[in-house]
Amino acid sequence: MGPNARDIRVGLDRLVAGMTGLKHEGRFHEPNLDGTAGDYISFDSWEWPQGVGLYGLIRLWLFTGRDDLRQLVENWYEARLAAGLPELNVNTTAPMLGLSVLWAKTGNPRWQPVLDDWADRVIADMGRTPEGGFEHHVSDKVNDNELWDDTLYMVALFLASYGQASGRRALVDEASRQFLVHARYLSDPQTGLWFHGWTFDGRHNFARARWARGNAWITAGILDFFDLAEIAAPVRTFLEGVLTSQVDALLPLQTASGAWRTLLDDESSYEEISATAGIGYGLLKGHRLGLGTPAWQAAGLKALEAVMSNIDMNGTVLNVSYGTRMGHDLQFYKDIPIQPTGYGQALAILCLSEALQHVGAEGQAA
Repeated sequence: MGPNARDIRVGLDRLVAGMTGLKHEGRFHEPNLDGTAGDYISFDSWEWPQGVGLYGLIRLWLFTGRDDLRQLVENWYEARLAAGLPELNVNTTAPMLGLSVLWAKTGNPRWQPVLDDWADRVIADMGRTPEGGFEHHVSDKVNDNELWDDTLYMVALFLASYGQASGRRALVDEASRQFLVHARYLSDPQTGLWFHGWTFDGRHNFARARWARGNAWITAGILDFFDLAEIAAPVRTFLEGVLTSQVDALLPLQTASGAWRTLLDDESSYEEISATAGIGYGLLKGHRLGLGTPAWQAAGLKALEAVMSNIDMNGTVLNVSYGTRMGHDLQFYKDIPIQPTGYGQALAILCLSEALQHVGAEGQAA
């Protein structure tokens, strides 16, 4: 018998505590291009792991109605805005997704000028590849002419969310374009899985890595895209087909523990829990939305068990791979160190929150 609703709620309380307690302890030195110190771990830093983390907290607030979570998130944004925002890039856009969902639900007018300005600058200033994809420029590296899976979660979902909530349809259309361009170059027609990246310089997929967390950004991201905005029927139908092909490939690669490996199709690579949480979240959500078969739900609940067995008593998600640059060989991915992170916490929160809608009191599928 799998986890029941009470177990999941206890796990969620621990995950929130674990996320807000994250601190950078000097293990990684990653200075930004402007000379400032990069902090991809501490909860109070404005970066992409924290951005995904806030989105997870907001989703949990919306599901539970817990006012303490809303207050926690609002206080975070107030403090970060008062301190001043960093330069625009793909990864510093990630926290705008949570702010957009928060504004859409509360209608608080203080957030809209910030959202409007950032959305305008994304459209006007973000680097573009051929065919109009967003180049994956980040705080510590310029990646000219490169498309990465991560960009869809960090930028396109914000445009979709804010475009829908504000009535700016052009932003939703731009998000749709990004999903289409990225799918053209990153989805592998041979397997249905997604490669980590593509470069127009030499036109190749780098190591052709079918990297787990990159695939998780897609499984979760396509379904969140459907949730956040009204999408033109041909785009939605196309993406449903892409998602189904991906899931058909993912299901046989799930390990006996319920997890997926950091290189999905390489049995010598380690099991990785942030990807497992993201994929599990997507599978459960896809089944709930009527897109997937009962096998999606069964695999999602199996992933839930793997995630919950990797939450320690302090609420820290274990066996999460650290932020991963573009690898030029497959060994690079197998060598990425394990490190608790905001996105590990957040993807686990999304997985457990969604699972509450699939289990009864005794843990059976609902």
